[in-house]
Amino acid sequence: MSLLLDEIALATARLAEAGVPSPRTDAEEIAAFVHGVRRGQLHTVKDADFDALFWEGIARREAREPLQHITGRAFFRYLSLEVGPGVFVPRPETEVVAGWAIDRLREMDVASPTVVDLGTGSGAIALSIAQEVALARVHAVEIDPDAYGWAKRNISELGQGRVTLHPEDLAEALREMNGTVDLVISNPPYIPPGSIPRHPEVRDYDPARALYGSGNDGLDQVRAVERTARRLLRPGGFVAVEHADVQGSAVYLIFAEENGWRDVRVQQDLTRRDRFVTARFGQE
Repeated sequence: MSLLLDEIALATARLAEAGVPSPRTDAEEIAAFVHGVRRGQLHTVKDADFDALFWEGIARREAREPLQHITGRAFFRYLSLEVGPGVFVPRPETEVVAGWAIDRLREMDVASPTVVDLGTGSGAIALSIAQEVALARVHAVEIDPDAYGWAKRNISELGQGRVTLHPEDLAEALREMNGTVDLVISNPPYIPPGSIPRHPEVRDYDPARALYGSGNDGLDQVRAVERTARRLLRPGGFVAVEHADVQGSAVYLIFAEENGWRDVRVQQDLTRRDRFVTARFGQE
């Protein structure tokens, strides 16, 4: 066994003791990042090339700093995104939301569908749709200046010229596009005020503006998404909104039939928890 693999084994034990959920994976990711190789190539790093900066990264992860802040990258579906302080780190649960939207767009009889991502953060959802749906035209909306900066970097690198970034509030965004959009998608802030996220990576490092919704139930931003989607969508267009696993029923009721919503569904993530609500606007 090489020196690096020995050190990874020791680091794995340290991270496990610190309560890190995926200690081996994280130790290997940090090792790969520090040594400039892929995880599958760690065994090729010569003993003489071992970099002690590996242990600096392990100490940061042991303190529960997000892995993505240490490496500067977050993986989302088929993308590698730049992330860091000031932007929400995209989660695997949101990949399911994006996947649902991608499936609907592929089923549409629309040559070049128009999509709006409200509160894009790092740009993860918008960029995934642009990458996976041929000829989609995606508009990403983000008002927070820190998150906007990260989204701009990612869109410049990965947007293929088909993602347009707008520095607007999701409640007022893109009025010039009213009635023309095929799909609206959003992962807005929804944690109720006063609630404390369980994981320190979220609680201590993700920006509060991306986490905590307003209103007694935390769902005022979801209500704003509903109003904006109702304004933007063409008849027959779709909306998908992420929420906490205990909010499915409450978000379902926000998309009321009297406001034109049809086929409202609470959708589950891969762990079979309620994760997002989808609906169709009006009739085709």
